[in-house]
Amino acid sequence: MLEKNETLIRIGLKIREIRESQKLSIQDLADKLDMEYNNVIRIEKGITNFTIGTLVKIANTLEVDLKDIV
Repeated sequence: MLEKNETLIRIGLKIREIRESQKLSIQDLADKLDMEYNNVIRIEKGITNFTIGTLVKIANTLEVDLKDIV
């Protein structure tokens, strides 16, 4: 069973991997999400808890299925 922190880190790394594969900067993604740059960094580093709604918004913005992130 995964711990919460491990899960947040794993999801954050996956988001970063997808973002980089699409040649998007952190600022590009933040702008598309209408989110602060620092919030995207915190999500990618797994140091902030986020809602399912935010995760769905990120998946939609990156044009991937939610299951590809989690």
